[in-house]
Amino acid sequence: MKQYALTTNDNPYDPFEEFIAWNQFDTQNGYCSSAYLARIAHTSDALSEQENSDEIERAIDEIIRLDPFNIYKKVSREVDDSLMVEV
Repeated sequence: MKQYALTTNDNPYDPFEEFIAWNQFDTQNGYCSSAYLARIAHTSDALSEQENSDEIERAIDEIIRLDPFNIYKKVSREVDDSLMVEV
């Protein structure tokens, strides 16, 4: 399964592997990408991991499509499904 993240073109950190540094850079520059994505994505504990992942991807695509300054981009990584934990 793929995981997706929203980031900015100028952020040098990987939001998957270097989240603390990525988030610090993001908030210090006033982007607040995580909060922005949370407002747009309609995720829920009632949805499966795949459904939530699909919704996050949809929200990221919408943010990028409506981005007048071309600052956002979508990054992804492949996650081994056998390592996913169902709650």
